Amino acid sequence: MKFLSYVLLLLSISFSAVGEESEPAKVWLERLSSALNKLNFSTSFVVVKNNQAQPYHWFHGVDESGKELEILSLLNGPRRDILRKGNVVSYIEPELPPYSVTSQQISGPIPAILAGDISQLENIYDFISVGRSRVLGRPAQLIRIEAKNNHRYAYWLWLDQQSSMLLKLSIVTKQGQQLEQIQFTHLEITDKPSESVLQLNETELPVLVDIPEEYQQQELQWDVNWLPEGFTKINANRHKISLTKQPVEFMLLSDGLVDISIYVNSSQEKQRNADFVMDGATLVLNQVNDGIEVSVVGKIPSKTAKAIADAITIKPPQKP
Repeated sequence: MKFLSYVLLLLSISFSAVGEESEPAKVWLERLSSALNKLNFSTSFVVVKNNQAQPYHWFHGVDESGKELEILSLLNGPRRDILRKGNVVSYIEPELPPYSVTSQQISGPIPAILAGDISQLENIYDFISVGRSRVLGRPAQLIRIEAKNNHRYAYWLWLDQQSSMLLKLSIVTKQGQQLEQIQFTHLEITDKPSESVLQLNETELPVLVDIPEEYQQQELQWDVNWLPEGFTKINANRHKISLTKQPVEFMLLSDGLVDISIYVNSSQEKQRNADFVMDGATLVLNQVNDGIEVSVVGKIPSKTAKAIADAITIKPPQKP
């Protein structure tokens, strides 16, 4: 089945004429970053995983002062909106009171690095220009971001030939199995920002949450002794899980493209074998060793998650 999935994915690509030269993949990715930051656009896309589709609407614009304005809305289920005015991002979710944080990028289905400095990924990924196809009725260039080891998935991007905007994205295993897809269903690029985006300038955003630096870099009672090359710690803290109110120690890791979350807490169980749950490309691993429960969450292969979980060691008690 994996081979068949790979064949079908390849058949969706209509290659350009043999011998036709294409610009380097990195140039295309740099154009994509520029398009995501500078263009005024209105788009709709669906995230397809587990045979289900989640629809989104995405607006982006740049006002006369050069400030970026952005709206990302999930269209099904409870209201979920992400708003951005410059370096302030606001989240409106059903489970939490609205809040704002300081950030240059929104956190959504599309990796934020695609709007940033793609050269950060060069040491751990290869950029490959494959050929031309047709997506959303537009000529498109297929660019592959391929991991240099087996600890990550590949990202296949179809970019609009004219504007360099993203039209489609697939997350694919090393064996060619497609795990998750983002398919654009509408794209409109305009000279000026839409009224919906410009109204953000007149909208009072939720209160800005000031997160102290020391909260994000707390000393935890455990270490992770192995990580795939390129992953670094972004933050570490202690908090309570919103549903169970159970205290947990948390660490967020990133290689720029992929985030990994690790949760560690005490358990009443002595041992429990690892169990895995897949949500599209996102894996959730949970296991208990010596009374310590470890959960690893991220868009990574199961073997990678298991190796990380097994590398968790509890620090010895400090002497008084």
